[in-house]
Amino acid sequence: MVKVSEVHESLGQALDLCDGLAGLQVDDKILLKPNIVSWDFDYPFPPYGVVTTSTVIQALVQILVERGFKNLIIGEGSLPGPKPQGDAIYEALGYGKLRDRYGVRLVDFNAEPFITTDYGDGFKLDIAQEALAVDKIINIPVLKTHNQAKVSLGIKNLKGCLSRRSKQFCHGLDQEELNLTFPRIIEKLPVALTIIDGLYTLEKGPGPTGKAYPKGLLLASRDPLACDLVGAAVLGYGAQEVPHLAFYAEKYGYSLELSDYEVKGESIEGYQGRIDYDFEWSEDNTGPAGFEKRGITGLAIRKYDSSLCTGCSVQFNPMLILLASAFKGEPFNQIELVSGKQQLASADFNTTILFGKCACHLNRNNPNINQAITLWGCPPDLEKMVEELGKEGIQCDFNEYVRFRNYLFDRYKGKEGYNPGDWTIE
Repeated sequence: MVKVSEVHESLGQALDLCDGLAGLQVDDKILLKPNIVSWDFDYPFPPYGVVTTSTVIQALVQILVERGFKNLIIGEGSLPGPKPQGDAIYEALGYGKLRDRYGVRLVDFNAEPFITTDYGDGFKLDIAQEALAVDKIINIPVLKTHNQAKVSLGIKNLKGCLSRRSKQFCHGLDQEELNLTFPRIIEKLPVALTIIDGLYTLEKGPGPTGKAYPKGLLLASRDPLACDLVGAAVLGYGAQEVPHLAFYAEKYGYSLELSDYEVKGESIEGYQGRIDYDFEWSEDNTGPAGFEKRGITGLAIRKYDSSLCTGCSVQFNPMLILLASAFKGEPFNQIELVSGKQQLASADFNTTILFGKCACHLNRNNPNINQAITLWGCPPDLEKMVEELGKEGIQCDFNEYVRFRNYLFDRYKGKEGYNPGDWTIE
């Protein structure tokens, strides 16, 4: 655990302290797996605490090349849109310079084949062929919270190696619940090193609706659980509080006690500070606390759960902004919104909004529904949503969403400690 002064130097220190390159051979094919959960070319997108910094990726590539490693790949499967955008995202992050200077190959998992991989007990996942074909993986997540998994660190970051279908499968029910599925991904992947990019940390993550803070840390370990345990502790979460870390430790026979792990460099206590992982919701589960404060009534938005897939979860906050824009001071006409794979519409509502394909399928024949507004899609398209709601007299203002996106970006502009250059490569 190293406090960052200059990224290249500090990363080198972290790698030396944990003997991070032990076990890697110079002729190994090595995959660098950053966290690029999503990107946006249409509206301002603040990457602070959301996306692995390009400065850390650049420093890692340079260190590996300096030490004789030449067969390097950067691969990620970002939240897919109508068509893969990986190449454009890589260019926006400056990775093209790493390709041109060092021969690093850039791979968009969403544009490549996936291999159905059997984990036993009927558990199968479609994993990116490129991730299975390498000799070693260096996993480079961000130090952030997650509104469904509490923390999103190294073990969670490997979910980006899955196909869209398998990502959706991981947001299931019972034994296919999120915290019981994605920790298994690592079983079939040769993860040799985890480097947590803590230049920034993110509250109420994993997306840009959360709030980022400069942290200036790098964590590195050859033990993926150890790295995540320390990362969780820095975020203020004990291992027993994080279901997927507890599940991982029990399944693979590891300790959850930090005292059983050696932490070199900085002390955890010097940087520990709890930050919230989730948004506040009303006690009666009718919407976010902000709606209650604004006096919005007649509208019950049920809180999302872990069965809400990544696509719909990314659209959930925009949906809230749009519905809030339809509030004109008068109560809504007894409207309920449900989402995910297990929320059933309640009785006594005049209108039920079914948000996303899963909710539409689950509630197709629900006798409690008087009138349904079906927002199909995986995830629903926001402009289409405005159109469908407008047909039923719910007049949302899309410009409010555009203003919200600008607000998210502008709140970091010119503030000390927030450097947009961290996502460029010189």
